[in-house]
Amino acid sequence: LLRAADRGVRVRVLVDDLLVDAHPESLVALAAHPTLAIRLYNPLHSVGVGTLRRLRNIAFDLRAANQRMHDKTFLVDGRAAITGGRNLADEYFDYDHAYNFRDRDILLFGPVVPAMTASFERFWNDPLSVPVERLLAQHKAALAPERIDAIYRDLHAYAADPANFAPAVRAALVRLPERFPALVEDLTWGEIRFLCDRPGKNDGRLGLGGGGATTRELAAVVRGARQRVTIQSPYLILPDGALDLFRELIAKGVQVRISTNSLASTDNLQAFSGYLKQRRALLEAGIEIHEFRPRPAIMQTLIDRYQSLEKEAPVFAIHAKTLVVDGATLFIGTFNLDPRSANLNTEVGVLLTDPGLAGQVEANIERDMAPQNSWNAASDRPDREAETAKRLRVRFWRALPLRPLL
Repeated sequence: LLRAADRGVRVRVLVDDLLVDAHPESLVALAAHPTLAIRLYNPLHSVGVGTLRRLRNIAFDLRAANQRMHDKTFLVDGRAAITGGRNLADEYFDYDHAYNFRDRDILLFGPVVPAMTASFERFWNDPLSVPVERLLAQHKAALAPERIDAIYRDLHAYAADPANFAPAVRAALVRLPERFPALVEDLTWGEIRFLCDRPGKNDGRLGLGGGGATTRELAAVVRGARQRVTIQSPYLILPDGALDLFRELIAKGVQVRISTNSLASTDNLQAFSGYLKQRRALLEAGIEIHEFRPRPAIMQTLIDRYQSLEKEAPVFAIHAKTLVVDGATLFIGTFNLDPRSANLNTEVGVLLTDPGLAGQVEANIERDMAPQNSWNAASDRPDREAETAKRLRVRFWRALPLRPLL
């Protein structure tokens, strides 16, 4: 991003405040660049917030502290866009040597891009989005131009260090243009709807509930299923009304299948504890659940470019958020199957009807659900495959009343 800004590209980064892990000086230095701007959404936790203030925010306004922007969009020149489940961290791009997520994005062109741009602008200009230099005014005042230049040099050096940016990864990126012709040939054209929530999600009058535009749209799509519903979600805690909806579908003969993480593969024990409380009810309702193995057979195809990692392969986990209805209607986006996505976090995604593309995605999910890649939650007892310490920790979280926040 810094190199793009250096060549005159206008770069704007809007990121949720909750899990920002960057030094204040670096943030202020980047924001000082004449063509680069950073804003933080709902800054109640991390940037410019001390421990006491953070605790006060949680204690006196739990909903506000938990209302996060979960949107993930990447917009280029108003012509191309990407959305999907991927966050900006090493483990979402196969850079992490210990833990990697299986994710899914969609590359978009055409009239859907202005709709996505309008959503970005709406969030960028909302009072909930605060310029980073305003949050870190003291750091900005103390940062001399010489120090800013030094930070830029350090960032460039960090990116050039093979310890941070493996040669195999760099080589793969250099070869990416060779794949462009195939990408063009695979493009499919049709009507696409961009689903998005407004800043704040809802008016908050229902506390930790309230729903949102994406929740209503996706519920309507699922309700219209006639043959099968195939879902992939890293976290599985059905929000209010969802289990009844699935029961109604199953009673009509609709097959419901869900691919999610096992205890051994998940990165979020709090969310998994919520799933544990529901799992028996989900299975008894007739939902097929496949829990992803931390080292699936498919792993070999995922790490071919990392031959050096073969002996100590990273743990793999599901992070894709995908819905396929009747093999024809497809949703790819950021919406997890949990109360947090339904009621608290703003979400985005695209909805389209294309049997070819939907079938391709459904086949990929089915591959993840195959026995060599996932355990059957109804018959395999996958919790036993997790480390003892992990099983003990999830028992602790299971005892807490966290469901509305998961």
